[in-house]
Amino acid sequence: MLAEGEFVRVRELSARFGVSAVTVRNDLALLASQGVVQRIHGGALAGPSAGIGVERSFDETTNELTEAKTAIARAAADLIRPGEAVILDVGTTTTLLAREIAHRADLRELTIFTNGLRIAQELEPAHPRLSVVVTGGTLRPLQHSLVNPLASQAYADLSAAIAFIGCNGVDLAGGVTNVNLPEAEVKQVMVRAAERRVAVADSTKLARVALARISDIDDVDVLVTDDGADPSFVDDLRERGVDVVVASTSTT
Repeated sequence: MLAEGEFVRVRELSARFGVSAVTVRNDLALLASQGVVQRIHGGALAGPSAGIGVERSFDETTNELTEAKTAIARAAADLIRPGEAVILDVGTTTTLLAREIAHRADLRELTIFTNGLRIAQELEPAHPRLSVVVTGGTLRPLQHSLVNPLASQAYADLSAAIAFIGCNGVDLAGGVTNVNLPEAEVKQVMVRAAERRVAVADSTKLARVALARISDIDDVDVLVTDDGADPSFVDDLRERGVDVVVASTSTT
């Protein structure tokens, strides 16, 4: 609603979402603590970190931070071994990872599960070296993704070797988070379906919290980020047991 207008009122939110004014105020207080909104009397304005609370389309973000995302994609591809079952989450960074996988002749006999239509297109030229399973679900044109209903069912009995999860925030306390609730639901199932969980996030997403939690930080085995990451934050993650791979943008 804030993306559509500069100001929202408590009573409007209460009526639109069918919840009490008390619930609305509590939720706005939480969003204000994350910098997503600015609380004012009777409602809220967009906050200083509103960009993390307002979803932007895949096409809007695909050309942003391309050097960092390409470096992350290359480093992430090095984590894959031939013959593995791989989960690729939707996102611009994971789409570049799919492109990298398609170009890597050494990555053979992979079975890749994805809910991203663009990711499937990137992988298609590598067939039959790769098997690609598009998991189905309900189309979200904003991200060219497939979500619930039906999207999670494909992962219920799946045990993949590794999952690459895109996100909007990685934080020690807040965990791995995403701005969109339907996509976060599918990401949560992906995390549970993999033996190794890899978050791919450029350095602008570190120490930030978005709306929906995907997983606790302790559920992440590896974070692949770029060399713009704050070294102290990287150290803190490593102290928590997360293997942090810092990809160099100088080689992209």
